[in-house]
Amino acid sequence: MIRVFVADAHPIVYKGLKAVMRNSNEISIVGKGFYYRDLVDHLATKKVDLVVLEPELPGFDEMRLLRKLKDQHKHLSFLIYTSLSENVYGISALKYGASGFLCKDSPLNKLKAAILKISTGGVYITNELAEHMAFNERGGNPRELINQLSEREIQVLRLLLNGKRNKEIATTLSISDKTVSTYRSRLMKKLKVKNLIELVNKLRHIDLDMY
Repeated sequence: MIRVFVADAHPIVYKGLKAVMRNSNEISIVGKGFYYRDLVDHLATKKVDLVVLEPELPGFDEMRLLRKLKDQHKHLSFLIYTSLSENVYGISALKYGASGFLCKDSPLNKLKAAILKISTGGVYITNELAEHMAFNERGGNPRELINQLSEREIQVLRLLLNGKRNKEIATTLSISDKTVSTYRSRLMKKLKVKNLIELVNKLRHIDLDMY
């Protein structure tokens, strides 16, 4: 029996999944959490195989928390179940440890299929997300390029886009001017731009706070 915990702020999601899985011989809904703290507390004391997680769960402030949970509970699988765009958040979710991504406008039978596939060690994504990922692998999407950056590189990038000079960035991050220059050159190369103007233009529609 696959033990599933539902982490979603909306009770209707838990009730709906509970009803759908009521007669299942394979899946058991073992708990619910309306806040991130509820999820953390449950995982600390109860056995769970898979978490159906809404990224907009209160307290789940950034997708990096998913990696933290994966590191703490290595046996645990996560299925992102959300109203958020899979093209915007899908790749990021998989990068940080999710085993699947499904939008809430999908039929509930797809949710069951996703849980069953993930429980056997598979990854569940839609054909649309698979095509989007294939496009990103060819380097055509700046979001995928950002996903390849380190946390420090993203910090430098944020400051650059806010108009900070190298010396100001060095002071803010407590690193040397030379180190900032190194990061700046590395960012230009990884993001495939030649100068700061191209960088700003390429990322003008990207919200770096989500990374």
